[in-house]
Amino acid sequence: MRMTRPGILLLCAVLSSPAWAACTEPPAGSAQAPALSPPLSQVVTGAGRLQFHSAPDIACPMKAVFIIPKDAVITYAQTRDGWSSVMYLNPRTGSDVSGWVRSARLKTVGTMGPRH
Repeated sequence: MRMTRPGILLLCAVLSSPAWAACTEPPAGSAQAPALSPPLSQVVTGAGRLQFHSAPDIACPMKAVFIIPKDAVITYAQTRDGWSSVMYLNPRTGSDVSGWVRSARLKTVGTMGPRH
């Protein structure tokens, strides 16, 4: 069976869709995403929005969920390929969101844990 150019383009579009991505998180504390102990306190750097993802994969964005420069997050794990598992607590509403963001946009400002 010979596939036409439009057929190939349609197939590529469907297969590259986030719906087909394996948007599953690596197991907590696994070799793929070692846990940070203690967790890190980090802030967003750079310009513009930093998109949240449901898994450490560019094909797994969380729709309309992002943080902006100077927002503070708690980082629980990092992958070797540049992703961080974070939690953001909105200071105005008290609501929180957890997900994965690109590590390159985060700057460490401390650790989370008891003070001695």
